Amino acid sequence: MKEVLTETEEKMKKSILRLEHDYATIRAGRANPSVLDKIQVDYYGVPTAINQMAAISVSEARILVIQPWDVSSLHDIEKAILASDLGITPTNDGKVIRLVFPQLTEDRRKELVKQAYKYAEGCKVSVRNIRRDAMDKFKAMKKDGEITEDDLKDCEKQVQNATDKYCKEVDSVAAKKEKEIMEI
Repeated sequence: MKEVLTETEEKMKKSILRLEHDYATIRAGRANPSVLDKIQVDYYGVPTAINQMAAISVSEARILVIQPWDVSSLHDIEKAILASDLGITPTNDGKVIRLVFPQLTEDRRKELVKQAYKYAEGCKVSVRNIRRDAMDKFKAMKKDGEITEDDLKDCEKQVQNATDKYCKEVDSVAAKKEKEIMEI
């Protein structure tokens, strides 16, 4: 019984961490190396993450510098960035690639906020699915005679409290991301 509660809480925490990771990939007008996390470069026939083949640094608030360890991969990295949906044209000077993040328009900011809230809603659905799975496990335990009716009610209450807590946390993370996006 306790292990089911612990496992449920762990899964809900992981959902929040996943949401925060997804939010890191949304570019909010300032340079953030994690926007490159989803981009894979074809490096000698193997899809490789950019951060595994180059040093990525923020030189100014809106400029990201990518310095590959193998200069021959510069063109491949540039090609992968252009092919991605990042929406930024890289500048290649033969040694490093610079990504200049433009100032976001009001419409683009609103689009990004909508995208952020879609991620948040997906996270809430995930948390609710975890709750449902836990409730099903407790009902099966009750049916098998492992726990009593009172234990079942107590466990359901604890799982619901955890669900409410993590849904509120999702809302607060989403509000924080909205504030960051709408900030000029």
